[in-house]
Amino acid sequence: MDVIVTVDTPPTQAAKRATSTIPIVVAVSADPVGAGLVESLAHPGGNTTGLSLLAPGTDQKTLEFLKETIPKAKRVSMVVDPQNRGMMRRVEAIKTAASILKIEFQSMPVLNKEELLSGLVTLTNLPPDAMMVLSPIYAAYGKEIFDFAAKNKVPICCDTIGLARQPGVLLSYGVDIAELFRRAAIFVDKILKGTAPANLPVEQPTRFELAVNMKTAKALGLTVPFSVLALADEVIE
Repeated sequence: MDVIVTVDTPPTQAAKRATSTIPIVVAVSADPVGAGLVESLAHPGGNTTGLSLLAPGTDQKTLEFLKETIPKAKRVSMVVDPQNRGMMRRVEAIKTAASILKIEFQSMPVLNKEELLSGLVTLTNLPPDAMMVLSPIYAAYGKEIFDFAAKNKVPICCDTIGLARQPGVLLSYGVDIAELFRRAAIFVDKILKGTAPANLPVEQPTRFELAVNMKTAKALGLTVPFSVLALADEVIE
C-alpha cells in the first residue's frame, strides 16, 4: 500500500511496529508526541504525521464547563483504556484539573466488555454525579455506558461536538472529529504527490466548540446557568 491511515494511538503504534517505510497518517490522536508517535509536532520525523485531537488544556476545559453547569458535582467517573498511552496522558491532565476544581475523579480501567459491565455494576451502588466519555471509549463501549447513565440518571459530557446530540449527553466540548478526517485526506494527498511525512508538521485544532443539550438537562431536572449557555456554540433544544 502507499499510505496507511490510522485512528487513535494503539492502531498507530501497531502500524509503526509493522513498517518504518510506508507513510502513516494519524487522523485522530490525543497526544502524538507524548505517545511516542512522532518526534515533535513541527518535525514529526520518521514515517508518521497527522492530526492531534487536542490542544493543551482541552480536557481540563471540558471538566470546568461540567463543574460550572453542575456546581454540586463532587464525583466524576470516566472509563479508560489502560493500554492506550495517549488516553492515559489525558487522564493525568484531567486528574490535575479535578483536584483544582475539588472534584473526586474516578478512572475505571477496562480492557474488554466483561470488565466494563462488572465496573458499571459496582458504580450502580453509588452512581457518580457525572461521567466523562472520550470518543475512543464511546466507539468501543458507548451503548453500555449510555445505558448505565440513562438508568441511573447520570449526565454525560463528551470531548467532541459530534456526540452532543446523543441521548444522555449534557454537554460536549472539543473539535469536530469529522473535520479531522477531512483534513487527514489532505495529508494523504500531499504524501501521494511526493511529500515525505517527516516534512509535514502535525496539525493541532484551532477551533473548539461547546454544545449544550437542553433536552438532557430538562430530562435530568438540571438548570444550565446562563454563563454556560452564553458561551455555547450550539444549544440543542
